[in-house]
Amino acid sequence: MTALTAEAKRTAQAWIDEHLTELTEWHTHIWELAEPAWREYRSQEWYVARLREEGFEVEDGSAGMPTAFSAVWSNGDGPTLLTYAEYDAVPGNSQAATTSETPREGLSRFAPGHTDPHSVLGISTLAGVLATKHAMTAHGIGGTLKYTGEPAEKMHGSKVVHGLRGYYDDADAIVSFHPFYMLPLCNTARWDTQCGAYYSKVYSFICDEPETWQISSANPNSPIPASHSAARAPGANVALMQMYTASRTMLDSMLPATGGWSFSDAILSDGQATADNLPQRVARIQFSWRTPDIEMAEHILAILDRNAQAAASMAHCAAEDRWIARSRPGRTNHVMSETLYANLEEVGAPSYGPEAITVAQEIQRSLGREATEKPFLAETEQLIAPQEAERLLREHMPAWQRNWTSDDYVEMSHYAPLVRFYVSRPALQPVQGEGPYPAWVMNALGGIPETIAPTIVTAGKTVSGTFLDLLTKPETLAAAQQEFADRVAAEPMPALLPVDFEPPIDLPWPDYSGAAEHRHW
Repeated sequence: MTALTAEAKRTAQAWIDEHLTELTEWHTHIWELAEPAWREYRSQEWYVARLREEGFEVEDGSAGMPTAFSAVWSNGDGPTLLTYAEYDAVPGNSQAATTSETPREGLSRFAPGHTDPHSVLGISTLAGVLATKHAMTAHGIGGTLKYTGEPAEKMHGSKVVHGLRGYYDDADAIVSFHPFYMLPLCNTARWDTQCGAYYSKVYSFICDEPETWQISSANPNSPIPASHSAARAPGANVALMQMYTASRTMLDSMLPATGGWSFSDAILSDGQATADNLPQRVARIQFSWRTPDIEMAEHILAILDRNAQAAASMAHCAAEDRWIARSRPGRTNHVMSETLYANLEEVGAPSYGPEAITVAQEIQRSLGREATEKPFLAETEQLIAPQEAERLLREHMPAWQRNWTSDDYVEMSHYAPLVRFYVSRPALQPVQGEGPYPAWVMNALGGIPETIAPTIVTAGKTVSGTFLDLLTKPETLAAAQQEFADRVAAEPMPALLPVDFEPPIDLPWPDYSGAAEHRHW
C-alpha cells in the first residue's frame, strides 16, 4: 500500500467515525419511511436533496423511473467508480424499532417495513461514498464517484432499466453491498458462485365482453340485461384462480428436485368492486422465479405462458402479460473480490458493544427466554475469507449448479468489474432446543440505532477503502478490467430485455404509508 493510499484511507475512516451519529440518524429516517417497491417517493427525495447538498450533480427520476436517481461528483481525471443505494421496504412487515413485536406507531402490522434492511444498505454505501469524496478532496486524488438510487430491488426493478439505458456504461468498477442474510455469506465477498437468473411477469386477465358469454339467456324484450339472473361470464377472478391453481399444481414438474430455485406469486388488486353481481373485469397475478441458469428460467416461462392462455380461455377473458424483470446470472471478478476483502480485513468485523447487548437481552426477555451473555450470532462478529465461504456454500449445492439464489446486482456485473460483499446485520444466536427467533426480531434489530450502527461503520469503511485502492492503484483496476474482458469473451451473455423496455411503474403496486396527503395503511 502506498503512503498516499494509506493516509487517504485513514482520512476516510475518520470521517465515518466523526459522522456516525449523523449517519445513524439518516438511517432511522429512511427506516421509518419504509416505502414499498416503485413507491419510494419520500426516500428518494431525501437522497436527492442530501446528495445535492454534498455537491453532487443529481438526475432526479433517472431512466424514466420517478423513484430512481443518478448522482455524479468529480475531482478531475481518474477512474469512475460506482456504488448505489436501495430503499424499498416490504408490505406486511411493519415493525417498530423496539424490543417487542409492535408495528410502527399509527400503522397496521401489514404496512411496509424494512426486512433486509435496505435502509442500512443505502446509508452504508452513502457513508462510503461521502468518506471517499472527503479523502479525495483532502489528498488531491482524481476520479469520479457515481452513486445511483435503485428502487424496487425486491422485484429486480431498476438495475436492468438503468443498465439498458447506459447508466453503467461509464463505470470502471462497481462495488455492490448487501447486509448479510444467510450463512456462510457473512462478512465476506462472493467468489465464484454468483446469484442466478431472475424472471418476473404479471399476467392480467381482462373480461371486456361478458355479454357475449351466452347471448340466448338475455331477455329480448328488455333493453336492460337482467344481470341478477342471466347467465354470467366467469370473469377475471376465475381466470386468475385457474392460473394460480394450475401453476402451483405443476411445480413438481417444472424443474429438478435438487438445485436451488424458487417460485413465488403476488396478486395485484385494481378494478374490483367491493360487492357486485357483475363479472370481475380485471385480475392480475405476478409470478417471480429464481433459477441457477437461464435455460431453467425459460422452461418455467413457457409453462406459465401456456397456463395463462388456457385460464383465459376457460373464463371468457383475454390474457395480457407484462415483464417486470428478466435478469442474467452474475459475473465473477476475483481481482475485485480480493481487493475488497483485504479492506474488510483491515476494517475488521462488526462488534456489538454493551448497549447493543442490552437491547438484544431485552428482546430475549420479551420472548420469555433467558438472557444470554453473548446474544448475537457468533458469525456476525467474525470474518470469513471468500474462498472459504465459497467452499462451505458449495457443500450444499449439486456439482452441476453454477449459481445460487438471485439478486439484481447481477445485471450490473455485465457492465463493469463488480464485487458483491456482505457485512453482518444484527442477528441473535439461536438457543438449542428453543427454535429460531421470530422474523420480527431481525427486523427490529435492523432499525435500532445501537444494533445497526456497527453495520454502517464496517460497510462504509470497506467501500471507501476499496474505492481508494482502485483510485490510487491503476494496476489493480487494470487487472480487474482485464479479468472482466476475458470473462465476457469466454461467455457472452446479452441482455434479456430490449433497450426500450419500460419500467412497470404504472401497475397497481401497493401504495406507501404516510400522513397528510398520503394514504395511510
